[in-house]
Amino acid sequence: MTALWTRAELEAATGGHFLGACTPEVTGISIDTRTLTPGDLFIALQGDNSDGHTHIATALGKGAAAVLVHNTTGQTDPRLLVVQDTLHGLQALAAAARTRFSGKVVAITGSVGKTTTKEMLRVALSALGPTHAAEASYNNHWGVPLTLARLPQNAAFCISEIGMNHPGEILPLARMVKPDVAVISTIASAHLGHMGSLDAIAQEKATLIAALPAGGIAIVPDDAHGQPFFESAAQTAHATLWQSGLQANSFARLSALNTQPNGSTFTAHIGAQNVAVTLNAPGAHLARNALNALAVVAAFGADLPRAAAALATFVPGKGRGALTTIAGGAITLLDESYNASATSIRATLDVLRLVPAQRHIAVLGDIRELGEFAISEHAALAPAAATCADLVFCCGPHMKSLFDALPHAKQGAWADSSASLAPLVCAALRKGDAVLVKGSLGSRMRTIIEALTGLNTVEPA
Repeated sequence: MTALWTRAELEAATGGHFLGACTPEVTGISIDTRTLTPGDLFIALQGDNSDGHTHIATALGKGAAAVLVHNTTGQTDPRLLVVQDTLHGLQALAAAARTRFSGKVVAITGSVGKTTTKEMLRVALSALGPTHAAEASYNNHWGVPLTLARLPQNAAFCISEIGMNHPGEILPLARMVKPDVAVISTIASAHLGHMGSLDAIAQEKATLIAALPAGGIAIVPDDAHGQPFFESAAQTAHATLWQSGLQANSFARLSALNTQPNGSTFTAHIGAQNVAVTLNAPGAHLARNALNALAVVAAFGADLPRAAAALATFVPGKGRGALTTIAGGAITLLDESYNASATSIRATLDVLRLVPAQRHIAVLGDIRELGEFAISEHAALAPAAATCADLVFCCGPHMKSLFDALPHAKQGAWADSSASLAPLVCAALRKGDAVLVKGSLGSRMRTIIEALTGLNTVEPA
């Protein structure tokens, strides 16, 4: 395997020094000894509740090529690379990796759809050349530099996901990534409690556009709140703004959208290019994510038809819209348990309605980080839930407002936690049901998924 970092490169990038003579050839980067593989550089990050320095011996024992540290108390191993601060060392590695990289870089942000768009882009761009992206939602102050530090120098494309939940978080990460193309997937009420308004959310997302180089391209939803912020940021950066969506005058536009329970077909119009797309994942919102991914391919000047063909192999990730059957095939499960916002709940309720079933059942957990807007945002979901589901189960204090706003015939049960709700949902299911499970990560909706996937049989309809 080709070395990702040599000793000389590590020392030059971080300004650190090794404790002794060694010639490490680093083939990967790790911040967790549980997933570390031989040849990794282990970075001993220090957080509020954990300190990677306590795992130095474990990392070396598992075959780490080197360990990045800022505390050498009692340590003499020559493979220790000493820096002033390990987080700053990781960020320095990221900066060095970006500087030496000559391929194309795209950065994605948005209230909903960041990770799905990233995974669609991974599929589309991998058909065109070596493509690097994070394995998971590494989109914060350590995840973004970790993604860059792992970037192979010979890759053709790099995909970075950038998240936020407070003002001022995107721009420093965007300046680290230095994208050639920026994508904003959506503007919605996620993190509204921290941000205060949709204007503030849109303005923060627009800072990704401000980090573009002159001549860069920004791809934004044509129906999103905050268009003036996008336009202003693009003008300041001397970048080109492409709107994407359903409007006739958008640079990237989809038409002839046909949504089915197992996927959708549509035509993508991007500039003067038109391509037919088959997506084996359900929902109009996923079709729009796919359109954004193809717009990035076009912005890179790459092979659009080949990328569109590759998207037919895209499969939604765990907790992000996968359709499976449980209870011996008696029930269809739509697993959207990873996260939630008001916008994404409405979108997945529409998908639930498409699934052939005797009954459509929605199991919804609290949306987090809405602050003073929590009650109104949850209650406003009741009409969509009542329209798309025959029975609705809810958990969490804020979902009580949605549950109470439902017609009595639509009320399944409410509980204060997913653990309390899980047995009630399991007991209510019948053969032929389709069930959607969705909620914010903090609502622990995986507990309900685990209970459902453990079902062997259910009662007849």
